[in-house]
Parts: sequence; C-alpha cells; structure tokens
Amino acid sequence: MQQLLEFVGHHPVLVLSFVALLVLLVVNEIRERAGGGNNLTALDATQLANHQNGVFLDVREDKEYQEGHVLNAIHIPLGQLNDQVKKLEKYRHKPIIAYCRTGSRSASACARLRKQGFESVYNLTGGIMAWQKDNLPVTRK
Repeated sequence: MQQLLEFVGHHPVLVLSFVALLVLLVVNEIRERAGGGNNLTALDATQLANHQNGVFLDVREDKEYQEGHVLNAIHIPLGQLNDQVKKLEKYRHKPIIAYCRTGSRSASACARLRKQGFESVYNLTGGIMAWQKDNLPVTRK
C-alpha cells in the first residue's frame, strides 16, 4: 500500500490521466446501454433488413441525407422525430434500424422510439460511415 501511495505521489499526472480515462469509459458504457441499446454492425443490419423486413431510419439533416443514404430509408431528422413519429406507426412491429453519420444521434433516436413504445429498435454502429466503409450501397435519389 505504501508503494502505491508513493507511486501516486511521484506520478500525479499519470494517475489522474488513468482515472479520467476510466471514468470516461464507464460513462460511455452507461450511455450506450441506457440510450442506444441494441447496436448492429452494417452486416447485421443488412441481415435483419433482409430476413425480418427491417426498416432503415435516417435521422440526419436534409443536406446529409441528400449526399447519400441507404436505399428506401425513411428520413426523419432527429430534431423532428418526436413530431413525426406517426410516420413510423405502420412499422411499429418491424425492426427499425436507425442511423446517422457516426451512430451518436441515432442512439438518441433509438432511446426516443423505445419511450414511444417501439420494441425492436436498433442502432447502426458507426452510422453511414461504417456502412460505406463496408462498401455497402448508398443512393442519392
């Protein structure tokens, strides 16, 4: 124990950095479990869409959506999701795969949809960037 205290005394910056990283890791894990929940890779998302008629929900802004999106994705910007949730009513019993640019905004969308009673809501890990990195198709139409 004395050696530990001596180490902390001689290396306060190192110890504080370690504690800060540890706290950030724990906070990130809590946020992910509370907010986003079910995360899917791009491959898992395509399988869910193909085998269980999953629906893609793009929560990016209009300009981002026009730059390229998943084919047949429903577009509702995150800021308008609460007002336009009625557009998703007919998909209530289908898996909904939400995505944004990197997966952060869509995690928030997943949490909102769960509060609205949607059961099968998934977050595309890495968002459209991961989708494109895996060479999956996007459309601009």
